[in-house]
Amino acid sequence: MLIESFIAYIQQEKRYSSNTVQSYKTDLLQFNSYIRSTFELELKDVAYVHVRNYMAALMEGNTGTNSIGRKLSTLRSFYKYLQREQILAKNPMSAVKAPKVPKRLPVFVDEQKLDILLDSGEYFDESFPSVRDKMIIETFFGSGVRLAELIALKESDINTYDYSLKVLGKGKKERIIPVSKQLVSQLEAYISLKTAQNFNNKNKTLFVTDKGANVYPMFIYRAVQRYLSFVSTQDKKSPHVLRHSYATALLNRGADLNAIKELLGHASLAATQVYTHNSIERLKLIYKQAHPKA
Repeated sequence: MLIESFIAYIQQEKRYSSNTVQSYKTDLLQFNSYIRSTFELELKDVAYVHVRNYMAALMEGNTGTNSIGRKLSTLRSFYKYLQREQILAKNPMSAVKAPKVPKRLPVFVDEQKLDILLDSGEYFDESFPSVRDKMIIETFFGSGVRLAELIALKESDINTYDYSLKVLGKGKKERIIPVSKQLVSQLEAYISLKTAQNFNNKNKTLFVTDKGANVYPMFIYRAVQRYLSFVSTQDKKSPHVLRHSYATALLNRGADLNAIKELLGHASLAATQVYTHNSIERLKLIYKQAHPKA
């Protein structure tokens, strides 16, 4: 009952995305199962020591520090909600500290490699599936949208007059992303090709499968991984890598960090500042190559 009411709260009041809601629900059900089977307790009766035992069990089960941190974040939100609803007086999470997670720099693909992939004419043909896959990659790199944002794009979200995309981001927050005239022209040509396929897609979703159905996360992942493997040997080849590539390219060309924050739809500047590390590493390389005293 407590889990259900919390899930309804983050769906209706906090307006979290469906993926985030599902992650919270999975984490809470896992914790509830552990607490019941190990201590025979209800969620409202949990104390600090029980959470510590849960953390130890996760570590013994080789759960990564990132995953443990996310699960603890879920529990913090849950017990904060129970306090707000006056279901419990003391928060068992108040003294719990998440394990330290080593900072990882965002992985990105070099611009030169993306230029080869997208502009050489070697990897794409004029068939609908090939043009669609190319436009998926072009849109990721040209706008920095998230995977869920790209999947939700509709034809009507493209503004052909001021060259921009209307995107519905996290927390149902809408933002406008300026894009190049070239990308808009390419998207218009893609839409014409899609229309010629005579798909029965009445909601005008921008990207569709070979049969005209709405695309889904794994469909996009497979397309991105396939084409990035042609030009990159790095292990990580995901849609998010293209988002990182977009942000890194902007920063390397002198874009203001606050502007990049707005373009990416980040809630705080802290999330955007991670890209400055890549930029500093690039400057170090230029210094070593160019300075006579390096």
